[in-house]
Amino acid sequence: MKLKLLALSLLIPTLSHGGTVSPSVVDKMADEIEPHVIALRHHFHEFPELSNREFDTAKRVAQELRKLGLEVQTGVAKTGVVAILDSGRPGPVVALRADMDALPVKEILDLPFKSEVVGEYNGQPVPVMHACGHDTHMAMLLGAAKILTDLKDQLHGKVKFIFQPAEEGAPAGEVGGAEVMVQEGVLDNPSVDVIFGLHISSNADVGTVRYRPGGMMAAVDPFKIEIEGKQAHGAYPWKSVDPITTSAQMVMALQTIVSREVRLIDDAAVVTIGSIHGGNRSNIIPEKVELVGTIRTLNKQARDLMYEAVPRKVQGIADSMGAEATLTLPLDYSYPVTFNDPDLTAAMVPTLERTAGAKNAIIAKPATGAEDFSFFQEKVPGLYMWVGGKPLDVAEVDSPAHHTPEFFVDDSGMKLGVKLLTNLTLDYMDANQ
Repeated sequence: MKLKLLALSLLIPTLSHGGTVSPSVVDKMADEIEPHVIALRHHFHEFPELSNREFDTAKRVAQELRKLGLEVQTGVAKTGVVAILDSGRPGPVVALRADMDALPVKEILDLPFKSEVVGEYNGQPVPVMHACGHDTHMAMLLGAAKILTDLKDQLHGKVKFIFQPAEEGAPAGEVGGAEVMVQEGVLDNPSVDVIFGLHISSNADVGTVRYRPGGMMAAVDPFKIEIEGKQAHGAYPWKSVDPITTSAQMVMALQTIVSREVRLIDDAAVVTIGSIHGGNRSNIIPEKVELVGTIRTLNKQARDLMYEAVPRKVQGIADSMGAEATLTLPLDYSYPVTFNDPDLTAAMVPTLERTAGAKNAIIAKPATGAEDFSFFQEKVPGLYMWVGGKPLDVAEVDSPAHHTPEFFVDDSGMKLGVKLLTNLTLDYMDANQ
């Protein structure tokens, strides 16, 4: 793979002019299919489905792919869809990925394609909304699939289109997402050489693409601490082993890992306690307290440090207070760092700049949010990008956040995503045929 990436870097002057397919050809094709891409996005947005429940979504995706004459596999990692475009000529296998699931959020914007869907989450009825833009991801990838299929005679190798369920996390008691797709062999048969993915951003201008080499998004490691002490009357605290004060010391001590042990000029980390449960009366010191939190890191060194330091802090505080502590790390799910291969990123920057315009291809700061695209990147070199979806007449401070009821991205942002997925595939293939 390093030889392939080196070859690509040497061919950048040629690729900057579009390789074997003129940039104007891709631009024209993207213009022509934009109405269809928008219609697909509106359909997916109006009829969203939760993680591991993307049954109708998967049917529509598979239907669209079969219209293109592609070989389609369904039921991958429960509801995932995979299609292969074979040029019939030797060359690399390029994978392109989009996620499919929505969130238990009630949409408040009065859009013509507003979601009124109600689903079930943890046994309760909930409103369902594409509040993170996965509807646009599917539409953009289907648009790229259409263009690449029409350009089949000019491809070298194969394209694997991956539509992934459960990026937002599988329901309680289930598994899902990219990790399961990898376990089921989605990167094999044929073996993938490189993978590209993108995410729409409600806070970045339409027409821009943001990227960075190395850690793009954080590893996420939820954890739980169960502290067991000795119950006593609140008036006689000396008769207790107080899990409340023990938990308070743990919360503060965990913050010192970031402020005093992480090398902040090189690394970054976050420790957040999001839940504390214990006790039921003002005059009773309880026997148990439970803390639940999350760790976010942007490289392996910081992540390894957190895995060593958190148990050390928890055990040390518990011992000093005479309490018992049980740490579960990770708690239920765990995502690695979304790590953009530096060589691949450097080699593809000319493609990003040519497609979006040099001033619109922006090196981004890392984000402490997480993405399970990272499981693909653990196996093959990958490049993950943010594509702008914020209207130009809306200030960033006024743009809605992801995972909120007012989340909004403009349809016009998808055209760049379609062109990026297409051009990245074409340029990589041209360099490695």
